[in-house]
Amino acid sequence: GSFAFNKKTQILKSNISEKKLTSKENDLLFLLCQNMNNVLDRTYALKKVWGDDSYFNSRSMDVYITKLRKYLRDDDNIEIINVHGKGFKLLIKS
Repeated sequence: GSFAFNKKTQILKSNISEKKLTSKENDLLFLLCQNMNNVLDRTYALKKVWGDDSYFNSRSMDVYITKLRKYLRDDDNIEIINVHGKGFKLLIKS
């Protein structure tokens, strides 16, 4: 897509904007990028980023996914989709 993501500096940059990500946004986006076009297991992501997969952390992750979708919405070739009962998928269309 039209974004550049730097995990070390926690910056998501496009032609139009630059966003400094929070630690959790950064970690979650990194996991999505590592599994690009594949399913990122919800439980795995929760344990990796939040340390456990409690209900409250699960709801928190949904909020972070919504934020990441908002940051990435300027590029129609990038989409984060829910995979029912599994997790999330970062789709990059070419």
